[in-house]
Amino acid sequence: MRIAMINGSPKLGKSNSGMMLKALEPLINAEHEVLHYNMNKKPLTDEQYIELCHMDTLIIAFPLYFDAIPSHLLRMLTTLEGYMKAERKKEIYVYSIVNNGFYEGKQTYIALEIIKNWCIRSGLHFGQGIGQGAGEMMGFIEKVPLGKGPLKNLGKAMESLAQNIHTHDSDESLLFSPNFPRFAWRFAATHSFWHAKAKRNGLKKKDIIKKL
Repeated sequence: MRIAMINGSPKLGKSNSGMMLKALEPLINAEHEVLHYNMNKKPLTDEQYIELCHMDTLIIAFPLYFDAIPSHLLRMLTTLEGYMKAERKKEIYVYSIVNNGFYEGKQTYIALEIIKNWCIRSGLHFGQGIGQGAGEMMGFIEKVPLGKGPLKNLGKAMESLAQNIHTHDSDESLLFSPNFPRFAWRFAATHSFWHAKAKRNGLKKKDIIKKL
């Protein structure tokens, strides 16, 4: 099976989407051929679009933007839809991984529905999606083993996703929060992320909440 892993993050460096694809890859049977595509560098070429039309499986990972898909990824999918209608010769299954900054993974529901509808328009099969809440935690806990501690829910979801990818099965999407108390997540996000980021940019705490 030829599998395309599509990183839809706009970040040029390390991204949560990239980390989640990296965590999934070892769970996919080694007999499969995995190719990587990054939307954060330059637009896909005609050859790459055609190549995607000859894959068996597409895995699309991206961060939530205003409850939807990042604009650059949406443009790419719109273009790919045309190629699929003209070039596709076999059944292709699509799986998706979405992360968002909100604590609740259910916030990714609309974005996964958009991917489902895109699959229908493109003549593809939507297999399953997973939606991870508190995605910005990923960079701080990347050394935690998948399936352990705050990544327990993510580990279970990844195992389900990997199994369905391997067998080309479909299943209900899994939307979840990290195994980490919401109040602790909020405290850590405020003091370790927002306040620290403000300080690096020459701002003070009061500047963040200042009314314009």
